[in-house]
Amino acid sequence: MAIITLTTDFGEKDHFAGAVKGAIYTELPTAKIVDISHSIAPFHITEASYIIKNAYKSFPEGSIHIIGVDSELTPENKHIALKLDGHFFICANNGILSLIASEYVPEKIVEINIHDKVESNFPVLDVFVKVAGHLARGGTLEVIGKPIQEIKQLKEVEPYFNSEQNQIKGNVLYIDNYGNVVTNISKKLFDKIGKGRKFMMRARTATFTEIYHTYSDAINFNTDQLNREDGKKLAIFNSGGYIELAIYKSNPSTVGSASTLFGLEWRDTVTINFE
Repeated sequence: MAIITLTTDFGEKDHFAGAVKGAIYTELPTAKIVDISHSIAPFHITEASYIIKNAYKSFPEGSIHIIGVDSELTPENKHIALKLDGHFFICANNGILSLIASEYVPEKIVEINIHDKVESNFPVLDVFVKVAGHLARGGTLEVIGKPIQEIKQLKEVEPYFNSEQNQIKGNVLYIDNYGNVVTNISKKLFDKIGKGRKFMMRARTATFTEIYHTYSDAINFNTDQLNREDGKKLAIFNSGGYIELAIYKSNPSTVGSASTLFGLEWRDTVTINFE
């Protein structure tokens, strides 16, 4: 039986996440359900895109990923199901798969058309679960939707570089639980444009001239008083392959974090100038 994952903005207080799980078990009593996150900020498509992009690869091929963020059916927000990089995704066509689709071409995409057969005012529970059940039983995408050629893309997930190739302008893509600031500038783009040159990266008042591969690479563990390094600002290439700005051993609720101390929020600009 295929694994079914859930990524939503339902939170933990309300009944929604539990009801969806119950519906899956009613549809597939032997299902294996994994919660990726129910703490996506409400309707935050970019945040959901980043989280699902960095989570899905850890699951075996053939897994089915239900994404319940901004999922109400409207004329501009159709429901889709697709196979991409060996995985199935069920979501609204609102750009939520932009980060994954920028790396892999979908093998097949359909616009879900079973709504007239399912009474629903809760599409994740009523429609997405039905589609997941169909796919888990070995059903094909064509049975539950009509083929389409492409999915909507989010412009804010793509950084800009100038024609002289000496500057990259990106944005804050995501702020994690530690207050670390993830940019939309990938290591791949940084290496392509930078070509090993020296650089200055600026994010509001914070500046960086070095990017590490891990947090510990930035820390001097030979110092007699290691806690002197606590609070050090640093930039790394994170596990998702993006430039991340951080404070070593930060705590947003006490000493502060990269987001609060640098004054950075979602969509704020991050600029890299190469010599």
